[in-house]
Amino acid sequence: MKVISALKTIFVGLLKTIGVLFLFLLLLFTASEVCPIYDFEEPRPFSGPDIFDPYRNVDSAAVWKRANFHTHTRVEGILNECEYTPQQTYDSLAGYGYDIVTFSNHNQLTTHPFDTALQVNVYEHGYNIYKYHLLVFGSDHVIHFDNMIPFLPSHKQFELDFLNRSCDFIQMNHPMGTKGTTPNVFKKVTGYRIIELDSGKSVDNLYWDWALGAGHYSFALANDDLHHPELTYCIAVRCNFLDVPSGRYADLKKVLLEGGYYSMRVPDYYRHNFVKKHEMNRHLPYLTEIGLRSDSVIVVGTSVPADTIEITGTDHKLLYMATNCDRISYAIPASEPYARVTAHFDKGVVIWSNPFARYDKATMDTPYRETKHEVNWLLTILYNAVVLALVVLWGWLIYRIVRRKK
Repeated sequence: MKVISALKTIFVGLLKTIGVLFLFLLLLFTASEVCPIYDFEEPRPFSGPDIFDPYRNVDSAAVWKRANFHTHTRVEGILNECEYTPQQTYDSLAGYGYDIVTFSNHNQLTTHPFDTALQVNVYEHGYNIYKYHLLVFGSDHVIHFDNMIPFLPSHKQFELDFLNRSCDFIQMNHPMGTKGTTPNVFKKVTGYRIIELDSGKSVDNLYWDWALGAGHYSFALANDDLHHPELTYCIAVRCNFLDVPSGRYADLKKVLLEGGYYSMRVPDYYRHNFVKKHEMNRHLPYLTEIGLRSDSVIVVGTSVPADTIEITGTDHKLLYMATNCDRISYAIPASEPYARVTAHFDKGVVIWSNPFARYDKATMDTPYRETKHEVNWLLTILYNAVVLALVVLWGWLIYRIVRRKK
């Protein structure tokens, strides 16, 4: 009987300890949900007498540099998502023809492995369970605060506003891998300059058109989000080609904010065969020409004939398609707010352009603008009062359990 009683005491004590830990985590999660509630401006499609050309400063004779901006490596501590050092990871990507690699570990700035002149301060922000992650460029320190359950558009906007105060610009990461990225979110939230294309799951990038259709302009990057350089299907399957003189941050920042680059999906050639995969990556198709001619005509040239070249507009509408060609020209209709190019090639290679969008160049440098989102003070007070009440409740339950235990 004494043994049973002792086991029962141990079991009850263990349950109480687990209960306290669970409530403590619940308390932390709830407390992190504090944020303002915004009234968002209604969507306003691009308009104006001019069309913005993201390739206006591109030198057609330049050698495009291949880049990956979303890369993980081994870090200090136990929370490692990659077992390879920055040098090993860089060497792996360089073997596939990458000229530029930046290291974007979670909530940590990573030092360039061999050249301080190529240092780019960038990190992936976010611990939350929704995987709402943002790539933060140009900050000299890491901001660790995060809404752990960012289920409202206001949570997402609050994070962007908060981070933008201490950085140069932000990329929204892997939208298709993020819970809660609905049309409603993309029609409201602004503050990111670049969106990451989820070419591993879909080549349509419908969420990009949700945002562009609402008048929220952004460029796009396709990145490996590399965690496993040792797996052929994880490395060299997404990349970007930039018209940039070097990998120094000042040059990268300039071109990333001007739009002089295009993105690519690359198939996993000969899975598990690194020799053939390296060889195929040395012979990828590329753009020989892209830009706006005669104020409203998009011109695209490719190194080899594409299976199809498509022009996409508002609501993901197909505006134009040509087959088996290496050059197109397309006049954007006066009724279309924007247009972007997608070129499909043999074996699943896909190229995406940045969008051409209407604006008024007399009053704007680009179509990018951060829409107004005024704080709704009544809803903010009510929402945060509920958060505070839940924090007090979890704290009181912890106190009761601990007191009863004693």
